[in-house]
Amino acid sequence: MLLSPSRLHQILKSDAAKTVVLDSTWFMPNSSRIAAAEFSTKRIPGSRFLDLDEVASPHELGLKHMLPSGEVFARACEKFGIGRSSRVVIYDTHGVFSSPRALWMFKAFGHQDTAILDGGLPRWEAEGLPLDQQEAPQDEAENITYPTPTLDSNAVRSYGQMVYNSGVNPSQFEFVLDARSRGRYLGTDPEPRPGLSSGHIPNSFSLPFNLFLQNNVAPNGSSCAKPSSTLWAQTKADAVFKGDVSVIATCGSGMTAAILWLGLQLLSVKQVSIYDESWTGYALRPTSKIEKSQ
Repeated sequence: MLLSPSRLHQILKSDAAKTVVLDSTWFMPNSSRIAAAEFSTKRIPGSRFLDLDEVASPHELGLKHMLPSGEVFARACEKFGIGRSSRVVIYDTHGVFSSPRALWMFKAFGHQDTAILDGGLPRWEAEGLPLDQQEAPQDEAENITYPTPTLDSNAVRSYGQMVYNSGVNPSQFEFVLDARSRGRYLGTDPEPRPGLSSGHIPNSFSLPFNLFLQNNVAPNGSSCAKPSSTLWAQTKADAVFKGDVSVIATCGSGMTAAILWLGLQLLSVKQVSIYDESWTGYALRPTSKIEKSQ
């Protein structure tokens, strides 16, 4: 599920025809940076740009980057030259931030030969590997067909399922882990989205996503996924990580929840889903029960 830059470089030299590399960089809405523009001027040679807000389903509340339909996913794969047997490697320019979200999407639609570049573009660059810094060419239609896949319903959770889960007996509910900062979870810090209440879903627990990352692995301070042994020591929830209890990851908008999903996968936890709407979708609904610290 994780590839080092040196390993990806070897793959691209020996088996480039089967491998498609995607840049899935995404920035918070309040950022002045534009991912597609940065991709156009610096990227791994031969890579394509995956816009997570574009390869998505429309949402009744206007939420971005929601999981696409199988048909939208398939057409995007065709655009990128991805077939069912293609090897897909995903990276971002943060290090590890939005690439787990793209990985989760591919896995949810059953594309198993998919991995992320550990440390992303910053680590690739820090290790002295080649970069393409010419203006990116326009995507051309690929002569390839990607059959419309079926979504794994166990990969994602809906608002209704979250409301139900928050009210059942603790011995029956799925274990909800919130990837936002502790202050946002407690309701003591504001949400980055104006007017949105902070706090948390009843029966959920705080596990900030940065606990699953190690920083400063490259001179520019990019992030990589932590080894599973370190994660185990930090989380200390043996029942969950042994797979005895199903886990739902949530965050602000469904992006960093995928970092928790990835970390749990590295711990061999199989029963992990993501609440796609996450806190934004939950807190926008006036009927939602919101808990805060006392």
